[in-house]
Amino acid sequence: MKDKGATSASKGRIRIIDVTNRDGVQTARLCLSKLEKTMINFMLNELGVFQSEFGFPVTKHERNYIDANLRLHEKGVIAPMRLEGWIRAVKADMEVSLKNTAVRHFNVSISTSKQMTEGKFSDRIIRRPDGSGKRNILEMMVECVEFGRAGGAETIGVNAEDASRTDMEYLLEFGLAAKKAGADRFRYCDTLGYDDPFTIYERVNTIAKELELPIEMHCHNDLGLAVANSIAGAKGALDAGQDAYINTTINGIGERAGNADIISVILALIYASGFGYRHLLDERIDLSKTWQAAKYASLAFGVPIAINQVGVGANAFAHASGIHADGALKDRRNYELYDYELLGRGEPEFVETGREIIAGAYSGIKGFRNVYEKLEVEFKDDKHAAEILELVRYANVHTQRPLTHSELKFIAAHPDEMRLILTMTPPSREDIAEG
Repeated sequence: MKDKGATSASKGRIRIIDVTNRDGVQTARLCLSKLEKTMINFMLNELGVFQSEFGFPVTKHERNYIDANLRLHEKGVIAPMRLEGWIRAVKADMEVSLKNTAVRHFNVSISTSKQMTEGKFSDRIIRRPDGSGKRNILEMMVECVEFGRAGGAETIGVNAEDASRTDMEYLLEFGLAAKKAGADRFRYCDTLGYDDPFTIYERVNTIAKELELPIEMHCHNDLGLAVANSIAGAKGALDAGQDAYINTTINGIGERAGNADIISVILALIYASGFGYRHLLDERIDLSKTWQAAKYASLAFGVPIAINQVGVGANAFAHASGIHADGALKDRRNYELYDYELLGRGEPEFVETGREIIAGAYSGIKGFRNVYEKLEVEFKDDKHAAEILELVRYANVHTQRPLTHSELKFIAAHPDEMRLILTMTPPSREDIAEG
C-alpha cells in the first residue's frame, strides 16, 4: 500500500520520523511545555524531517497543542512535515482521536513478545487454549487499524512493541494481519535495546521480504547500540527492496538510556564507509539546522549536551594533543570526518554581560518593545504590541524560564495559535466522573 505522505514514491528511500515529542517527553524526570514542543516541531520541519510523532491525541491536555500545530501545518508554518499521533492499538483510542482531533496520521502500538503479553496483559487478555493470549493481541490491533481506515485515517503505522524479543513466526503473522487491515508501515521496536546490528539486519530483512511493506526502525540505547541498530535495520529493509523509516530524537533523549540521536543517524547514513546513503535520504534533510535544534532541545529539556556528543558536543571538533593538533592544522581531514560548518556550527553565541532587558512574566511595555526592536520585529500599533506582550507574559509563565529569541519571534508571528497552545483548562469533576 502506498504511503500517501511520502515525498518520493520510489523504493529504497530513507526517511526520518522523529519521536522527541512522544518518546522524549515521556522520559523520566523530563518534560516540555506545549510551546517548547511546538518549537521542536518547527525546528524538525526546518531540518527536513519527514514526520514528527508530535503527541498523544487521546490525552486531553495535549488537544489544544495538537489543534494549534495542525493549524500551523495547514498554514505552511510547520509543513510539509507530517504530524502524527501515537495511540494504543485499541479501537477506543482510535475512535476518541478521530472524534476529538484532526489528526489523520497515526502510529498504533501494542506489545507482541511473550514476555510483555504475559507480563503486562495477563490480567486483561482472554486466554486461548494454548495459554498465549497472542491471538487477542492481534485481533485488537486489526480492529483498531480497520476502524481507523474506515474513519478517515490517512496513514497508519503499526508498532510491534518488543519486536526484538518476539518469535519471528508470530511477528510475521502479526505484520501480515496489519498489512491486510490497511497498515502503511510496520514499526520494528527494539524496545529494550536487545538487538545487535547483525541480528536486527537479518530480522528486518526477513520481515521486509515477507510483508512487502516499508519498515520503520525504533531502537533504544540500553546497550549503546541504538544508532548502529537503526542503520543496520534500515539497510535490511533497503536490501529487501522496501523503504526504510528511522525513529530518532534530538540529542538521543528518550526513555532509560535514550533513543537513536537524529544527528548521529543522519551523519552515519552519509559518512559511514559502508553506507554513503545521502542520495537515499529525503531531499529536504538540511544538516545546517541541527546545531540550533540540539541547542534548543538541551535548553528546553534542561539536559546539557555531552562534551563528546556526536557533531554538537564541545569536543566534537576540538584537538589538544600535539599529534592531533598538528595534523588538524595541516589538513582538517586528518582528524575530522566532516566539517563543523555543515551542522550550522561556527556562529558566535553572544551573551550580554552588561545591561540586559528581558521579556518576562512581569515585563512592561517599554522594556518589551526594546527587546523586540533588537529582534527587528515591528508592531502595527500600541494595541498590537500590548496583545503580543500579554502572550509573552503567559508564555514565560508557561515555560518558567526566559524566552529565547526564536520563541519571541514565533509568538509575534503566530498569536492566534499561541493563544490555543497556552490555553490549559483542567477537566471538571463531572468530566472526570464520566471517564
